[in-house]
Amino acid sequence: MAGSGRAQKNKAHKTRFSSKSSRRDHKLAGTTKEKNSKKSAVQQSAKELRLQRNKNIRDSKRAILLSERRGIKGDKSAPRVLVSSFNICACVGLAILPQVLVPLDSRAQTGELKKRIVAACLGDESGAVLEAPYGDLQTCLEAVKVADIVAFVFSVAENDENVFEKSGKPVLSMLKAQGLPHTIGIPLGLGDVASKKRSDVRKLYHDRLEAEFPPHVKTFDGSSNDEAQQMLRHISEQRPSHLQWRSQRPYVMAEQLAFEADSHSPSVGTLRLSGYVREQSLSVNKLIHISGIGDFQLEKMEILDDPCPLSNKKFDGMAVDAHKEILPDPNKQEALVIENIPDPLAGEQTWPTEEELAKSDVRDQGRKRRKLPKGTSDYQASWIMDESDEEEGSDIENAENTQEMQCDDEYQDDASRGAFEDEGTEADTSEMMDDEPLSISQRKEEIQRLKEAVRSDEEFPDEVDTPMDVPARERFARYRGLKSMRTSAWDPKESLPADYARIFAFDNFNRTMKHVTKKASCVDEAFSACTGSFVRLHIRNFSSSVAASLLESYRTCPLVACGLFQHESKMTVVHFSIKKNDSFTEPIKSKENLLFHIGFRSYFTRPIFSTDDINMNKHKYERFLHAGRFSVASVIMPVQFPPGPLVVFKRDAQNLHYVASGLLKNADPDRIILKKIILSGYPLRVSKRKAIVRYMFHNPEDVKWFKPLELWTKYGRRGRIMEPVGTRGAMKCVFDGVVQQRDAVCVNLYKRVYPKWPQQ
Repeated sequence: MAGSGRAQKNKAHKTRFSSKSSRRDHKLAGTTKEKNSKKSAVQQSAKELRLQRNKNIRDSKRAILLSERRGIKGDKSAPRVLVSSFNICACVGLAILPQVLVPLDSRAQTGELKKRIVAACLGDESGAVLEAPYGDLQTCLEAVKVADIVAFVFSVAENDENVFEKSGKPVLSMLKAQGLPHTIGIPLGLGDVASKKRSDVRKLYHDRLEAEFPPHVKTFDGSSNDEAQQMLRHISEQRPSHLQWRSQRPYVMAEQLAFEADSHSPSVGTLRLSGYVREQSLSVNKLIHISGIGDFQLEKMEILDDPCPLSNKKFDGMAVDAHKEILPDPNKQEALVIENIPDPLAGEQTWPTEEELAKSDVRDQGRKRRKLPKGTSDYQASWIMDESDEEEGSDIENAENTQEMQCDDEYQDDASRGAFEDEGTEADTSEMMDDEPLSISQRKEEIQRLKEAVRSDEEFPDEVDTPMDVPARERFARYRGLKSMRTSAWDPKESLPADYARIFAFDNFNRTMKHVTKKASCVDEAFSACTGSFVRLHIRNFSSSVAASLLESYRTCPLVACGLFQHESKMTVVHFSIKKNDSFTEPIKSKENLLFHIGFRSYFTRPIFSTDDINMNKHKYERFLHAGRFSVASVIMPVQFPPGPLVVFKRDAQNLHYVASGLLKNADPDRIILKKIILSGYPLRVSKRKAIVRYMFHNPEDVKWFKPLELWTKYGRRGRIMEPVGTRGAMKCVFDGVVQQRDAVCVNLYKRVYPKWPQQ
C-alpha cells in the first residue's frame, strides 16, 4: 500500500446525533453554496462598514486634536496666559519670572500692548505673564481665572519642611476651590543648600507640592539658567488643561481699554475693550458680563489685526479677516432684561361669564327664602344668621363643653385616686405653683434654671422663649405646625413676598439648560468672531465713574468680558452647595452681606443657609453656616447654568476674608426653606400618661390657639393638649405613655423664609 503512491483516504465519520440542519445542508449542498456565498458577501459589507465607521471616529478625534493644537500654537491663536505667578512666602519676590522670559524681538517692544504681554522665546508660542502680589486675595483669584499655567514661587531651606506659610494656606485653599489649571513650582534658594543634600531637599519639596496640587506637578530651580530653559520648554510643549466652567463660554481678557463719554449724557458712554477671543466664538448678538460690574449689550464688534503676531504667514488658509466691523442684528440681539415687571392687575378677579351667572341663579333658586326686615340689601342679608344656623352653632358649642367636662372629670378622678408617681415632687414644687403669684423676674429665673438643666442633658438648637408681654398667637402668627416635615404638604406658591414678583422661574431647569447650551453651540459666523481673533468690543451705556476706576486698575488686576448664555441676565433664586473654610473661625450668619465669586461673575448677596436633605421637598433653615459639613446657600441673583465654582468673601472694614467655597447647584424659586422653632414646657404634676405642663404659654388663650398641635418630649413621648388650667398658661396634656417628671415637653412650629433682595 505504501509503495503504490496512493494517499490514504478515510471514510467520513457518521454520527447518530447530527442535527436536522446539518443533514439538510448536506443534502442541499448546491443551493447551500450559493446561499453561503451571498451571506459571506453581506458579512463582508458589514465588516467594511464597521471598519469605515471606526476610521471616521479616529479621523474626527484627530481633527479635534489638531484644531485644539492650532488654537493653542497657531499663528492666529491667542497668546496663552503662560504663568500667573503667586509668591506664597512673604520674603519671595516675583522678579525672577520676567528675567527668565526672554523678549522675543522688537515686535513686542513697541506699542501699548508691550506693557501687558511679555512675548517669550517658546518656538511658535507667545504668552502673557500676570503677577499676583502677596496677600491680595482678589487679584490672585482674578488672575487664576484666566491663567493657562500657574507657577508658585517659594523659598527653600535645608532644615525647613514647611513649604507654605500659615498666611499662604488660605490662598491655596481658595485657588483649589476655584479650580487650578496646569501647575508648576519654582523653588528659590536651592543653590544655597549643600550639594550633598540638594537632591534630598528638592525631592522633599517636590513631594509636598504633589500633596497640595494636582498630580505630575513639575519643579524648576529659578536660580539656574539650565532649569529656566527646561521650564520654558515645558511650558511650550505643555497642553493646557481646559477648566469645564471656563471652556463653555467665550471670554476676552482686556489688553487695551478706552472710554468715550456720550455728548448728550456725560454720565454714561461707550467702553472700548480690546483683547483676544478665547475658548469659544463670541457673538455680537449675545450679552456680555464685565467682571465685578454687570451685564451689558454690545453696540458693535471690530475684528482687528493681531498686534503681536509671530509670523505673517497664513496657517492652512484659515486666516482671520482683519479690519472687519460686525453690527448686531436687531431681530436676533438678546434683550437686557434683569427684573420682571409685575402686573398689578394679575391677581384681580375677572368679571364672571354668562355661564357662571346662570349657575349662580340656579343655586339662588334652590335656596330657602328667609324673612328679612324691610330695606335690607343682599349684602346685609348675607350677614344675618338664620335661626337654624344659631341652633346648629349652639349644638356644636354644647358638644364641646360636654367633652371638656368629661375630660376634666376623668383627670379629677385620677387625681383623687392619688396616682402620682412621685409624691415628693409636688412638695418640692409647691413653692412655684402656677396659681401662686410670681413676679416677672422670678418667672424668668425659674425658666432659665430649668432650661439650663435641660441643656445639660441635650441641646435644643431651635428652642426659643415664649414672650411674656406679647401673646404667643400674635408673636408666632406666621408659624404653623406640621405632622411630618418630610410628608406634610406645603404649597410653594402660597403667600410669596413682593420681591418674588420681580424674579423669573423655569418650568424645568435642567431641560432649559440643555436647550440653551445646544443653541449656543450653533454659531452664526456672520455675527461672530472665532477663537484667537483680536477684537475690540464697543459696550454701550457704561457708567463714566466706573470706567474711570477700571482704566486705573485693569493693568494690575485682570479685567474680563465673558459671553453669557440665554436668560443669564434675569434675576431668580440660585442655590449653591457651600462649605465653610476651616481657617475662618468667626460665625457667618444667614442674610449677612457676602461677596460671591461664581466663575467670571461676582455679586454682593445676602444668602440664607439650609440643609441639603435627600428625597425631601422641604429643607430646614440654618441660622449660621456650620463648619465641617456642606449646606445650601440660596440667593437672589442673575441666572447662571452649572458648572460653576463658588468662592465666598466677607468684607471687614477694608479687608476681604476668604470664608467659604462650594459649587453651583441649580436655580429654583420653589425650593421650600422652613425655619423651625421649638416651644418648650416642663411638667408640674404627672399622673401616668397625663401631666400639667407650664411655661410653654403664659395665658389660656394661647393654649386654646395652639391646641391642635402635636406635643413631643425629650424621652420620645407623643401627646396633645387637652385644655388650659388656671390663668397663667398651664395646660393639661395627655401622652401615649407614662411621662417622667424630669422630662421636657416641646412643640414644633415652622414658617417659610425667603432670601433677601441684594442691596447692590
